[in-house]
Parts: sequence; C-alpha cells; structure tokens
Amino acid sequence: MNPLATRTSTALAALVIAVSTSAAASAPAQATTTPAQATTPAQATAPAEATTAPAQSRTVPARAAIEPAARTAVMRAQTGPVRQPAGWQAAWMAAPQRASTGFEPNWSEDGFSGQSVRQVVRLTAGGSSLRIRLSNDYGPSPVRLTAATVAHAGQGAAVRTGSIRPLTFAGARSADLPAHGALTSDPVRLPVQPFQSVAVTLHFSGTTGPATFHSQAYATSYRAQGDHAADTAATAFTQATHSWYYLSRVDVTGGGNPQEGAVVAFGDSITDGFGSANDANGRYPDELAEQLAARGASRPVLNAGIGGNLVLNDSAWYGDRSAARFRRDVLDQPGAGTVVVLQGVNDLGFSESDTPTYKPAPVVSAEELIAGYRRLIRQAHAKGVKVVGATLLPFKGSDHWGTHAAAVSDAVNQWIRTSGEYDAVVDLDRAMAAPGDGDVLDPAYDSGDHLHPNDAGYTAMARHIADTLTSKAK
Repeated sequence: MNPLATRTSTALAALVIAVSTSAAASAPAQATTTPAQATTPAQATAPAEATTAPAQSRTVPARAAIEPAARTAVMRAQTGPVRQPAGWQAAWMAAPQRASTGFEPNWSEDGFSGQSVRQVVRLTAGGSSLRIRLSNDYGPSPVRLTAATVAHAGQGAAVRTGSIRPLTFAGARSADLPAHGALTSDPVRLPVQPFQSVAVTLHFSGTTGPATFHSQAYATSYRAQGDHAADTAATAFTQATHSWYYLSRVDVTGGGNPQEGAVVAFGDSITDGFGSANDANGRYPDELAEQLAARGASRPVLNAGIGGNLVLNDSAWYGDRSAARFRRDVLDQPGAGTVVVLQGVNDLGFSESDTPTYKPAPVVSAEELIAGYRRLIRQAHAKGVKVVGATLLPFKGSDHWGTHAAAVSDAVNQWIRTSGEYDAVVDLDRAMAAPGDGDVLDPAYDSGDHLHPNDAGYTAMARHIADTLTSKAK
C-alpha cells in the first residue's frame, strides 16, 4: 500500500504499507538517492505457483448480522493473565526504519547539521515521570546528540510555558547514539495524563548523516536552524515534514501499570494509519486506546506498524521482515502484554503488481505465510505475551488483488479463524466486508483504493478489536 498512489503526481499503485495543520515554510529538498532493492525471501526455495482457482465472491449478510463474527474467539487463559511489575511502561512508540525517500519529502537521507528537530507524540498512558528512547539502528556511525528536551505540547511547534525539561543521558546533557544501537535518557519528572501530547526536541550541533526514522508518521515534525531545544515559541521552527526521526519510544512511570499490560498493534500500513489525517490521531491503534478507555478497560496501545511491511521479506523502503523486527518492536516494549497481528496482504499482493518499489516480489504460498505467523506466535508465547490474530481485510479491486492473492488470502484467513493457535481472533475480513460481496471492502469503510480503510473504517476496526480484548467469555 503505497501513499504515492494518492499523494504524488507520479503515483505508485496503492499498497498496504500495514491497523499537522502546519506546513513547511521552506520545503526540504527531495532526496536523490535510490533505496536499495529489498532482500531475498526468508525461504531459500521459491514457493510453487498456486493451482487453486480463485474463490468466488462471498456473499455476506448485513453488517449488523456479521459483527459477532469479529468476536468469535476470546483471550484464553493459556498462560494466565500477564501480570506486569511496577516500573516503566511504554506509552508511545514508532518502529524504526532505514533512511529512504519515496512517499513525501523527508529529512532522513540528509540527516541534520546544526539543527533542532521538534517532534510531537501523543501518549496512551500517564505517569509522574518519563524517559525517551532514541534509535540509531540503521546508522553505521555514532551520532552526537548535543541537547534534548521534553515538554507538554502546545499548538503546532509551540510548547507549554514552564513545562520544558532538559533531558540527560547518564547524567550528561550530550551523548552519542551508538552505531546500530539505541540510547535511553535518564528519567525526568514531568507529569502526563493518558492521551496528552508531549514535544521532544533534539539538537545536533554537528552532522548526523542519514537518520534512522519512521517514514509515515501522519504527524508533523518541525525543524529549526541552530539550538532551539529550549524554545517555548514555535517561531524558529520554519520547516516541517510528516516523519519521526531517531525518536522510537516514550516510557512513563508512576501512573500504575494495567494488569494485562500494553497492547502492541503489529502490522503494515493499515496499522500505521495510511490515509488518516495528519495530527488527528485517527489510526486504528489510536482509536483502540480511546475505545478501551471509554469502556473502563484502559491499557496503553502502541503502534508497531510500518507501511509496506512484509511477513517474509525485508525491504529497503518498507522495513525489516516481521520475524526480524518482532522482538525489537513488540517483545522488548516495556509492559507489553498482548500483540494484535494484522499482516500479510503485502506478501500476497506485491506479486500481483508491476510497481517497481514492490520488487522483488516472489509468489508466496499460504503455507509459507502461515509458517511466518507461527514464528511470531512462538516468540510471543515464549515471553508470556498473548497474540490476537486478525484476518486480512477484503481487498478486491485494489492493485493487490489477483488470482493467486485471492486464493491464498481465503486459505490464510480460514487458518487464522480455525487453527486455534492464537489466543484470540478478530475476524476483520467478515466484519469489514461489503454486504453482498465478501471480497470487497465495505464502501462505507473504503478510503478509495479498495485496500486501506478510511477514518470510519479505522474506528470500526478498533471497535471489533476492543470487543475481543474486553470480552469475558471463555
């Protein structure tokens, strides 16, 4: 699912890359480097061509009759509730990616030099103190961070007066982000509430080189020349993009930890929030956190989606394959208790399109994709984390649809529903389907590319997942 399909005049076909009102005063230059091609499949042997004929269009009843199907399985007491110890709890995260260009202009390939970058993120848990984590996972050299602050966010790039807190790292204001590593700040006292936004400002007096980042933030980040980490006003921050740089997590403590732990939403662009409005926090994980809170079942919800991400293959543009990043992006998150896995349509759909950035796009069998899911389930259960399996949404009419993708998606969804290997299942395939044709995304939920949901669709997804997470049936 490629945002270029709707965001640029040289649109690439839409792909599942999966569940600010301020514009740049001077737009950053387009990067000229072409990202490397995606790596070869995890499997050494190419899957055989599918021989199954495409499934006939499925007729589904009206939505009111199918919604219970999204709650067919319930969290089972396989390992008992995950009881989280008191301490740090991840309240926000973004999955790191290597520097690249291709969707909107961003600063990742050029990095920063004598500049400050201010990034606004909304937390889904509160506390009395916080800390940040910075990722240089894809940086070949250490990056010198000269100064960093955190504050309560105001309007745009402004922050609340009196809320700015300098951040330190092992007691020092400056620190090195290690090559291919991460850096966590010391705790700082700054009370925050669930759903409150904070602004993290990083200043680099030197030159960073290409920056580890998260490409599609659907939130505005701001840049200023010079050291403006301690500025309250937005005046100096005259440039903007819609990506996050180096910042990969915000943790809180002192707010109490939910017994069930945080929910991590793991997937591709449907999880990442493709099509949602910038700075609106309308991605399905955002909506899920709000719905759980409204039901009196508050839990932090973390978004580990990467647009275009694949279960079985690495990609220079779309991140490391699921098994390679699952520990970092899910299991290593403080307080993680449940993961919702919604992924696989890119593995099926990339081979149905001639879009250059999808290549290489080997044909993937149902057996291979299921083996990939099983690896994630085993990893999660080994850490005591429960796994909710989500069926793939309908995608007929999109550029991902074709004879092979149709047949394999039906087989994969049936396995997710019936295998019993997940702790719970949410049947988004049926819940999000058009009445009368189960292969088509309901027009009421369709962003227009027949692949990604719109805002109403993301809200509906969150409702079905919240139903599963809060059900008391056994």
